[in-house]
Amino acid sequence: MAAAWLTHLAGDRVEVRSAGSAPADSVNPAVVEAMREVGIDITSQTPKILTVDAVQASDVCITMGCGDVCPVFAGKRYLDWKLEDPAGQGVEAVRPIRDRIKVLIEGLIAEIAPGKTP
Repeated sequence: MAAAWLTHLAGDRVEVRSAGSAPADSVNPAVVEAMREVGIDITSQTPKILTVDAVQASDVCITMGCGDVCPVFAGKRYLDWKLEDPAGQGVEAVRPIRDRIKVLIEGLIAEIAPGKTP
């Protein structure tokens, strides 16, 4: 959801990478539906494993509870967002998570890539 919001709201001002330390086999259908409700289609997305190369190539790394599994490099900026895990939850439970992520993403964009958002 964070990558989708960042892509949607920042457009080409930010290069977005999304990966997880223990990705699922597919995107949670409740997450797909919750994002569809706000006009963002993520049906073509697939979960990816977090790689050292992806972290090294990033300026800002946002984690959501990966702890010691996530690679850490000096000079990178890390943000750990404490969010409920949408895994196994229905769309009703995912909506507030989606909305909280949007607020966090809007704040991030204002800081790292200010300018007009859609």
